[in-house]
Amino acid sequence: MGDTQSVPGMSANLKKAVCWIGETVREHPKKARKEIINEAELRFDLTPRECEFLNQNFLELAAGNPS
Repeated sequence: MGDTQSVPGMSANLKKAVCWIGETVREHPKKARKEIINEAELRFDLTPRECEFLNQNFLELAAGNPS
């Protein structure tokens, strides 16, 4: 998942969520990406804007449709 500390304006909760998503995807590759993202949004109490960021950067890329 790369170095999240170099992303300006990224909240601590979003950084944790990105790391957790990466770990979860590696540990459970067959689990639906949308399910993992939804769990991260709740687990890390993300804002609507942060949720949108995750959906755009994790769901669309996984589907092969980068924005």
